[in-house]
Amino acid sequence: MDRLKGKVAAVTGGSLGIGAAAVTRMAEAGAAVAILDVLDKEGEALAHKLSEQGLEAGYWHCDVSDENQVKQVLDNVADSFGSLTVLVNNAGIAGSNKPTHELTEEEWDSVQNVNVKGVFFCTKHAMPHMKKAGVGSIINLSSIYGLVSAPDLPPYHASKGAVRLMTKTDALLYATENIRANSIHPGFIWTPLVEDHLKNTSQDPDEARAATAALHPVGHMGEPDDIAWGVVYLASDESKFVTGSELVIDGGYTAR
Repeated sequence: MDRLKGKVAAVTGGSLGIGAAAVTRMAEAGAAVAILDVLDKEGEALAHKLSEQGLEAGYWHCDVSDENQVKQVLDNVADSFGSLTVLVNNAGIAGSNKPTHELTEEEWDSVQNVNVKGVFFCTKHAMPHMKKAGVGSIINLSSIYGLVSAPDLPPYHASKGAVRLMTKTDALLYATENIRANSIHPGFIWTPLVEDHLKNTSQDPDEARAATAALHPVGHMGEPDDIAWGVVYLASDESKFVTGSELVIDGGYTAR
């Protein structure tokens, strides 16, 4: 319960999937957690559930691609909880699954606006609060596809590669200020995003799920909690000497 005592965290895309698991595990570990999302019903329900358990959590509507909204929300979170010391940049979309030559500019930009600009905006406007607190941990959700690639989803893969190097740059920029930045690289985790992606393939949904599970040497996809525990570690003082690192949680996918 005290693993994250005194920490104040904001989690983008915190209403469902990996984000919701990270919110829950951090709150259970003693952090005050702000859920940021555009899925208001789900986010409010999660905040209410955690509050009923005696945990400290709140929900804020936030479109991470809107800089003014991001600043306003993060300032409000810091005012409400007294500080902001942990940022989990989890919000992301898969985007269009087309070959590069068939993509439109709008399809490309829609992914970059959330997956890349969103990380930039949130980090930019969390930084003053972390500097004020004298401590910070930025946790960016990249992907196995920030390390390796595959012949699909060009905008998504480009965005996750960008997030990986943005993380390392910020780790170097703020290392002397006791502000750390690390990326997490999940394999396929059974979440609404992955479920929707598989529905858009030409395969039968059950066959697509089995084929995707088989890509991992362990023989199955991961669960949101598999990633959430990595988030808890990187948010905690246990990882105080860890910055600029890539935490790969992928069932062995990238070990080949």
